Amino acid sequence: MLAPQRQQTILAMIREHGGVRVADLVRELGVSDMTIRRDLEVLAGRGLATKVHGGATPVGPGSTEEPGFAAKSVRQRREKEAIARRAAELVRPHSAVALSAGTTTWTLAHHLTDVPGLTVVTNSIQVADTFHRAGRADQTVVLTGGVRTPSDALVGPVAVNALRSLNVDLLLLGVHGVSTHAGFTTPNLMEAETDRAMVTAARRLIVLADHTKWGVIGISTIARLDDADMLIVDAGLDDAAQAALSEQVGELAVVSMPAEQT
Repeated sequence: MLAPQRQQTILAMIREHGGVRVADLVRELGVSDMTIRRDLEVLAGRGLATKVHGGATPVGPGSTEEPGFAAKSVRQRREKEAIARRAAELVRPHSAVALSAGTTTWTLAHHLTDVPGLTVVTNSIQVADTFHRAGRADQTVVLTGGVRTPSDALVGPVAVNALRSLNVDLLLLGVHGVSTHAGFTTPNLMEAETDRAMVTAARRLIVLADHTKWGVIGISTIARLDDADMLIVDAGLDDAAQAALSEQVGELAVVSMPAEQT
């Protein structure tokens, strides 16, 4: 396969899956790691893809662009896993926790299925399904209902009204973007309203965001940075960003990533 053909194949995979890993492309295309990295450099140079640690994603989104759940689930998997493990340490047995929609909170849900006596409030179809499949009789899952978004979130007046009558110990919130100017944001106006209702219902707010969310601004703000009792990020976030966030959030937890599987 010639380089232009290979690059078109890689671009098609990025667009189909919402992101690719170098290791996966090496196996799929049967070329060297260095060849794949050169291909990604070419695509990035042409403005067709964005290089990230260990792979590439589509070019940056606009403020209202909302990728689907499947596309987001392949992005920053190692980072999300590290963040989820740290967040799981904060969830105590017999507590009531809210989990927003998103692939990071979905990753977290897999680490919470063994926590006894947990009550989970969520607007995420995927999160609810994870707990349902675990089949624990001592856990209660409250799924809000509402209008379904591309990220499999249930939003709108039905979801907001369900949340207004609830009080939870902890909200674990996934976000689309983080910035010092706009705070924690989402590209979906109705999802922002639903997430704000979750924030109001919770005694403590913990935000989960991998390093690629830094500097991204969705159209609607969910909460200010100083509303977060804790922000959990991965070590891919640069020092300047860490310093800026440390001044505003209650606590900044920076987690190391597990070794990449080959």
